Amino acid sequence: MAAKALPPFECSYRGSLLAGVDEVGRGPLIGAVVTAAVILDPARPIPGLADSKKLTEKKRLRLYDDILENAAAWSLGRCEASEIDELNIYQATMLAMKRAVEGLSIAPEYVLVDGNRCPKWRWPSEPVIKGDSRVEAISAASILAKVTRDREMEALDVRFPGFGLAQHKGYPTPVHLEALNRLGVTPEHRRSFRPVKMALDAVGVYGGSSAPVQELNYPADLFENID
Repeated sequence: MAAKALPPFECSYRGSLLAGVDEVGRGPLIGAVVTAAVILDPARPIPGLADSKKLTEKKRLRLYDDILENAAAWSLGRCEASEIDELNIYQATMLAMKRAVEGLSIAPEYVLVDGNRCPKWRWPSEPVIKGDSRVEAISAASILAKVTRDREMEALDVRFPGFGLAQHKGYPTPVHLEALNRLGVTPEHRRSFRPVKMALDAVGVYGGSSAPVQELNYPADLFENID
């Protein structure tokens, strides 16, 4: 049974300095969690904005260029794998969102965040369930974040051949898990995520080393195997 569509989102803020924020990369086993913040320009609308996951790659790339050219302001934020391991993925995602908003060249008056919670920050804000499908500024942020992270996975695929990162983008697919347990753990893998920790214990690090690795007390992963 198809999920019931949510009604259009009605925001209490009516000004033009509205930022939308979204993230990509909570669930993958490797690389950064990437966030974006976008303030759209009402005088330069961008037709076709939608949830990045529901767009074809061709449309997503076209919209990516349109957003960079026509948005009033945009900014990317991130937390690297080492920060995710130190903080846990939830806290790292919140921090990456804060970094994205802090990086905007225009200070927002109000911020809408995709999901069910907002970071603790100084801007008036509210979360929007399925915001990437209901708020154009969040849709734009989702596109910037996804294209950015996808390109990073393609670059990592060149650095670390054999994992299939360009195809599965770091998610725990059977192909990725098999490669991880055959090739070992790269410096970009998130060692606090259970499949990576298991591979590290069993195989060691990428490049053939089976030397013992110092045991670290990583915090629990709150978002394992999710988007």
